[in-house]
Amino acid sequence: MLDPKLLEDFSAKMSALLANSPVKDIEKNAKAVLGGVFAKLDLVTREEFDVQAQVLARTRAKLKDLEARVTALEKARSGE
Repeated sequence: MLDPKLLEDFSAKMSALLANSPVKDIEKNAKAVLGGVFAKLDLVTREEFDVQAQVLARTRAKLKDLEARVTALEKARSGE
């Protein structure tokens, strides 16, 4: 049977090896490059998008109400 301490030591050594490997640097560089690209694309966060979607929904509801009021006023005026 394998010794749990041996497995823990192996796991710790592998984690340390991966943390110090070029893979970690590549990951950092890739994140930085992608962050720059996304910044240039002028993207918004999901939270900002959801807020704007709610504002748009409220605006559409107000517009619908105003259109109904205008229609009612036009009918009332033409029926004078």
